[in-house]
Amino acid sequence: MSETNTATAPTAPDFPTTMGHPRPLWMLFMTEFWERFAFYGIRWALVLYIVSQFFGGDAAGEAPAGRTYGAYLALVYAAAIFGGYIADRVLGYQRSILVGAVVMSAGLFAIAIPEKHIFELGLATIIVGNGLFKPNISTMVGKLYGVGDGRRDSGFTIFYMGINLGAMVSPVLTEWLAKAVFGSNAMPSYKYVFIASGVGMLISLFWFWVGRRGLKDIGRPPAGGESRMRVVYVLLGMLLGIPLVYLLLAAGAGILQWVLSILFLALAVLLLVEGIREGKVQRDRVIAMLIIFAFNVLFWMFFEQAGSSFTFLADKIVNRQLGSFEFPTAWFQSVNSIAIIALAPVIAWIWVAMKNRNPSIPRKFGLGLIFNGLAFLLLMFALSSLVDGQGKIPFWTLFMVYVIQSVGELCLSPIGLSMVTKLAPLRLVGFGMGGWFLSTGIGNNLSGIFAGHVSGESGMTVHSALNGYTFGFWSLLGAGALLFIIAPLINRLMHGVK
Repeated sequence: MSETNTATAPTAPDFPTTMGHPRPLWMLFMTEFWERFAFYGIRWALVLYIVSQFFGGDAAGEAPAGRTYGAYLALVYAAAIFGGYIADRVLGYQRSILVGAVVMSAGLFAIAIPEKHIFELGLATIIVGNGLFKPNISTMVGKLYGVGDGRRDSGFTIFYMGINLGAMVSPVLTEWLAKAVFGSNAMPSYKYVFIASGVGMLISLFWFWVGRRGLKDIGRPPAGGESRMRVVYVLLGMLLGIPLVYLLLAAGAGILQWVLSILFLALAVLLLVEGIREGKVQRDRVIAMLIIFAFNVLFWMFFEQAGSSFTFLADKIVNRQLGSFEFPTAWFQSVNSIAIIALAPVIAWIWVAMKNRNPSIPRKFGLGLIFNGLAFLLLMFALSSLVDGQGKIPFWTLFMVYVIQSVGELCLSPIGLSMVTKLAPLRLVGFGMGGWFLSTGIGNNLSGIFAGHVSGESGMTVHSALNGYTFGFWSLLGAGALLFIIAPLINRLMHGVK
């Protein structure tokens, strides 16, 4: 086999275009919009619901709620390695997305039942379904473009805006349903958050079902895999996988970290073996990709405080009173999405406008880490210098933390998705995308462990938050600086991939 991706890569179909991009991009955009509506609909509510429902509102429940949230997110992303493999080798991408959407919908409706074991089984069902959905829709975006197509990074940024549109709308709507329609500020009806998210997932399923015909042959089952019995076998495997995921959730974040680390090492070996088989160039590209994965872990470890410790920070330590209006805690989850939607075209334009001065992939990742660190620097300043007499920090500080983190996310996340489609071995692109999500999952599990330390045994305080976020700042700053230093080495390993 050739030692380069470009020599052996299949040519993308000649699609009609809309706004300069292949028309199926916009169908995938809306499919992901509704899936993210479902995913982010429950994101703001999970830790608050766990403390309220299963700990009677006791602040001592914050640390275990944070760890559960981190483990849930970690397994969502870890499951992507299996979903990517199934799509590559068994079902094809289209059927994988449809099956994953069905299973996710069932899990979202299950967590609306207020019983702890059913709730955890529902989370496990969401995890298994998302593992088959998430990596494969991202991979299909990459398959709309030829390897040398200059629109690819821009296409992924547009797709990323679809993710964030769903994430922006969802917390506002679900918070309104939970408090204004079916509950109150004192007693939110969280089950309607979960039901609304389930409905959003069903819309995503329907949208893809109708629009998949426009994909032509992209994502069809692999040769010899057209039998529908394969779908039945995969569904049976998923039913067996749900209890296993449930046990991993129950085992705790510490044990889960060992499991995820072993999975990552196994995945790295498989990708390296495939890279070596394809030649020196592909081997080096896999090594470069795995180095980036390691830095990706650290980014998400601190970024995902947004759904755990930042939620408790907003609820307890941020002054959310804006005149006569109290800014809802849930709405902070939309700030990141609004910033992404506003800034994504600007960042995409900057990358194009810089032309030959456009930062390399590793330096874009370094910028992502540094901006994430600057958000924690702002929290350090607020918690050390801006605390008022009631133990609260100003509203604008947490608001701007989400905005600054969003800049870092735009430097890193859409570029990472595009990077995998360029650097992964051709036969294992879906598996490589699963590796990207597994590294994100490891970071998410660490985020839950870290959030537990920030809250402590008795709940979050100004002192515990300051100590935790100071550690976050120095970790991110150091990692970002290191990545800038070793960027030339990584670029050589990438052999011309930009």
